[in-house]
Amino acid sequence: MSTAVVLDSNCGLTKEEAKAYGIYILPMPFMIDGKEYLDGKDITQDEFLRLQNEGADIVTSQPSPEDVMDLWTELLKEHASIIHIPMTSGLSGSCDTAIMLSNEDEFFGKVFVVDNKRISVTQISAGLDAIEMLKAGLSPEKVKERLEEDAGKSGIYVMVSDLKYLKKGGRITPMAAALASFLKIKPVLQIHESKIDAYAKARTFKQARQIMLEAIKKDLAERMDDPTGKDSRIMLAQYDAMDFAKEFVEELEPVYGKVDIVNLSLSVATHIGPGTVAIAAARKSGNK
Repeated sequence: MSTAVVLDSNCGLTKEEAKAYGIYILPMPFMIDGKEYLDGKDITQDEFLRLQNEGADIVTSQPSPEDVMDLWTELLKEHASIIHIPMTSGLSGSCDTAIMLSNEDEFFGKVFVVDNKRISVTQISAGLDAIEMLKAGLSPEKVKERLEEDAGKSGIYVMVSDLKYLKKGGRITPMAAALASFLKIKPVLQIHESKIDAYAKARTFKQARQIMLEAIKKDLAERMDDPTGKDSRIMLAQYDAMDFAKEFVEELEPVYGKVDIVNLSLSVATHIGPGTVAIAAARKSGNK
């Protein structure tokens, strides 16, 4: 295509998985005990998990302006334009940085940065929507407009085993942080419009799964006006919880059809911790 679609690695796709979709990935950096790594490039998930469980000091960052511009410059050698979909501006400054860089002379009118409040698997859905709309003949400007118009038509529900990682990073509301005082619970959080907030408390994995199923069912009916899910994408993301994720899929697929599982990116895993499963639904952006 004459337009390249770029997601940052917070979407959870590996470079190989993204290539199969026709998507390009900008790796997100993070520091482990003072050493920089690039997500999906310099360290395996197993090694990252081991270091995190051992208490390593892990801090995320945003890509340097040079790395962003280098990727864009390389892509513009073969593409006329770029649609760049970073993680939501509500949880990272990388989106605002990308918007600023897109106004530089060499990128102005060629790079279109989309802030549609997405992260993880909802970013993937936005990337797939962008590709479908481009194939249908929409201009990059119109694709950006449609994606941002549909920002609110998605929802993520996350079961975490320990809120200490989110609390440490200051990425949850005080209400959600208060859940950390409860013992032996499985907090279920929600992500809507860039805010991570408390949704419910569960005592067991089974109860958490049921809460999340009902939440997505409600979102499909009310937020996305798509009760059957036929016009939406439903996906799972997991970090050190694959067995739970597979059980979840077995319950979802008879109702909604094929549900893919992806790994949470390591930069997201830094803030959310192991033993995490997220279910997300996103209404497909139309091409009319």
